[in-house]
Amino acid sequence: MTDDQLQQSIERHFAAGSAAIADPQAMNAFLALRAALESGSIRAASPDPDALTGWRVNAWVKQGILLGFRLGTLREWPVTGLSFIDKHTYPVRLFLPGDGVRIVPGGSSVRAGAYLARGVVCMPPMYVNAGAYVDEGTMVDSHALVGSCAQIGKRVHISAAAQIGGVLEPVNASPVVIEDDVLVGGNCGVYEGAIVRKGAVLAAGTVLTRGTPVFDVVKGEVLRATAETPLVIPENAVVVPGARSINKGKGQAWGLSLYAAVIVKYRDDKTDLSAALEDLLR
Repeated sequence: MTDDQLQQSIERHFAAGSAAIADPQAMNAFLALRAALESGSIRAASPDPDALTGWRVNAWVKQGILLGFRLGTLREWPVTGLSFIDKHTYPVRLFLPGDGVRIVPGGSSVRAGAYLARGVVCMPPMYVNAGAYVDEGTMVDSHALVGSCAQIGKRVHISAAAQIGGVLEPVNASPVVIEDDVLVGGNCGVYEGAIVRKGAVLAAGTVLTRGTPVFDVVKGEVLRATAETPLVIPENAVVVPGARSINKGKGQAWGLSLYAAVIVKYRDDKTDLSAALEDLLR
């Protein structure tokens, strides 16, 4: 089945609603999509230089992931004495040494339908959800989450307790995109379709959402999401958590401040040295 044929089949079965549950061809289409997602040949979002943000959302792929939930039935998955209950269409992914993915013992989980490239390192406990794409040489550190359909580039470090949000609905919503060579610090949160461009650094504790204003003190600009585009962090930007004072009402009288993300510099050789630990861990 070609990609175009698979897309047509997924769209048809998704539109059929509950009627697809009794159609064995719907399950066949879903399993073909799940295998393609795991091989990395099909993605929930793809680089596209003609798109406004440089990324194209493949809504039909997310329809297929949702179709898998519709078709799935609850099943018990016993693992070394523990019991887990989930849809049978989304078991835990199993890896072999030849896959080149390093999963350190200690409670990590990668759901079926996620792609992990060769050289990815998973430190326990971490979790990668269905539809996610994690490219070569990336480290997903302890207590980190890569949400559904999130797109993670090459040589990214997702530090301990960082959260990369996921999205399935609405199907045309942009997933979070972390491009190549990004350092995501500990306890960061990147949500609601934010795009972090190549080489950027998010300092520990930085939170990015669609409503987060980012103050670029280097260029004198304030970056925000628009009706057409998500929040975009520029290439090589170094972003730290900051605060902005409330300048009216009780907030001003009480001396309160609101969270703000601040670009304090753009990455250079000295900034790169702070990421050298990654190479020692691989």
